[in-house]
Amino acid sequence: MKNTALITGASNGIGLELSKVHASKGGDLVLVARNKSKLDELKTELEKQFKVSVYTIGKDLSATNAAQEIYDETNKQNIQVDYLINNAGFGDFGMFVETDWNKELQMINLNITTLTHFTKLYLQDMVKRRSGKIMNVASTAAFQSGPTMAVYCATKAYVLSFTEAVSNEVNDKGITITALCPGATETGFQAAGGMEESELFKGKKLPKAKEVAEYGYTSMIKGKTVAIHGIMNYIMSNSIRFIPRALVLKVSRKLLDKA
Repeated sequence: MKNTALITGASNGIGLELSKVHASKGGDLVLVARNKSKLDELKTELEKQFKVSVYTIGKDLSATNAAQEIYDETNKQNIQVDYLINNAGFGDFGMFVETDWNKELQMINLNITTLTHFTKLYLQDMVKRRSGKIMNVASTAAFQSGPTMAVYCATKAYVLSFTEAVSNEVNDKGITITALCPGATETGFQAAGGMEESELFKGKKLPKAKEVAEYGYTSMIKGKTVAIHGIMNYIMSNSIRFIPRALVLKVSRKLLDKA
């Protein structure tokens, strides 16, 4: 039986690669992003290559009630969402006192509010069916505070904490929820966030979005609750709990400052 996956932020980066991975398994797709023309190009490619059905929705997911509107549309189209992949998100770089509030509000709405609302809506249906999988894309930034990326890191900490808690609540109902925590990855994220010159990205050989997507998808299928991509990311993320918080802040600040 085909499983239909709804993937947000599917027009580029990890979301695009997740779409390809799911289609390669023979699954149908609902793809959501602001740029519908890009989604429609991807739809044509995936339907031709993998003989699957792809439905596209152009939507600004930072807008109020975006999740409800998409949920209503999938119901209207009689599309059952078996896998929900909350991938859409963005970051910003700079001192909090100087950064733009409207951009940060959009970030909070997208990274937290819409992700939570999507989970609420589709999880209720999954519980009734006693089947389904959800993956929320967090980040290794979820494991520590991030000076110069204060709001972004805080939103990803929320995603991780929220995912772990709700995963525990439904683990006896035939549903798994996974938090994918990539480290720095070769996508358009750093350019969008103005981070190309930071120590974290500059001159580094980063993993490809495809590699992260394949790891995340496999982790979701296996029902892993927290999936940290990369052995060094895994070690660093788990060792932070044993290091004084003041030292973690200093190291985090150094990594995020411009090189």
